[in-house]
Amino acid sequence: MAILTNTLLTFSAIGNREDLLDKIYNISPTDVPLQSMADESVAKATNHEWQTESLTAAAANAQLQGDDISFGAAILTTRVGNRTQISRKEVIVAGTQEAVDKAGRNSEMVRQMANKRAELQRDKEFVLCSNQAPVTGNSTTAPQLRPLLSWYSTNVSGGAGAANGTSSTARTDGTQRTLTEALMVAQMQNAWINGGKPSVALCGPKQRGVISTFSGGATKFYSIEDKNLKATISVYEGDFGTLKIVPSRFTRGAASGADREVHLLDPSLLAVAYLPGRKMKTIDVAVTGDAEKGAILSEYTLEVRQEAGLALVADLT
Repeated sequence: MAILTNTLLTFSAIGNREDLLDKIYNISPTDVPLQSMADESVAKATNHEWQTESLTAAAANAQLQGDDISFGAAILTTRVGNRTQISRKEVIVAGTQEAVDKAGRNSEMVRQMANKRAELQRDKEFVLCSNQAPVTGNSTTAPQLRPLLSWYSTNVSGGAGAANGTSSTARTDGTQRTLTEALMVAQMQNAWINGGKPSVALCGPKQRGVISTFSGGATKFYSIEDKNLKATISVYEGDFGTLKIVPSRFTRGAASGADREVHLLDPSLLAVAYLPGRKMKTIDVAVTGDAEKGAILSEYTLEVRQEAGLALVADLT
């Protein structure tokens, strides 16, 4: 049917009100599993230190009757540490933008600061899971903490050419290979031998899917009643402990589905340490023009209390 002549259509009408929901939708992930599982600690200096110790190896121990006592060496501690790193986000909003009527928020400054807080948490997770080289820092160079990947040295499975990180160097990547159940079980065993009890496997989506194909912890079944296929492992039960499989979007390569590592962790051996008052510090920046300014920062470091209780399967395709 034809439109009658001079029918006023919305395409040419003047004064129709806009239809804009008073909502803003955001699905950017904000979960930070490493920070969530780790303890929270207090750093009192920019070089945050702690001590570790180990008992001597068990040995045959039989003594003569009436024998005089001789004394072995005392058990000494090892002093280790990590530098604090400052991560920051900034906001500047024009006074006019703050004053106008807006959809989905009353204050542009409040919305921006809330988003920057979430972004800062994501940045910290990215740093903690990264392979950055530790940096002491000076007046022209920002300090950088030693990330989790750089701490492993006792229980590590890496590809050809790989080298562990140190207190001053990043980990050297090796030739990539496919994750297998045998690789993961071997490092669980090594951690157990050294006294560790890893309870979490932290990995990206690719390796999370690979672990779901393992047979040792898998009981896959199809429920006829609700027609649901159970084809994933949430908990892996092995000979040397039980692992909760925790996916992360911030392990290396996770964002592109090309994650390289599986971290086998005991959360009690990890902590994120903050300088007092600087866990998530909001700063009101002085106004120098017709705009509101603000910033939020965190000064933190990673406390790996005993790396021999953790394990790493690295250089994965």
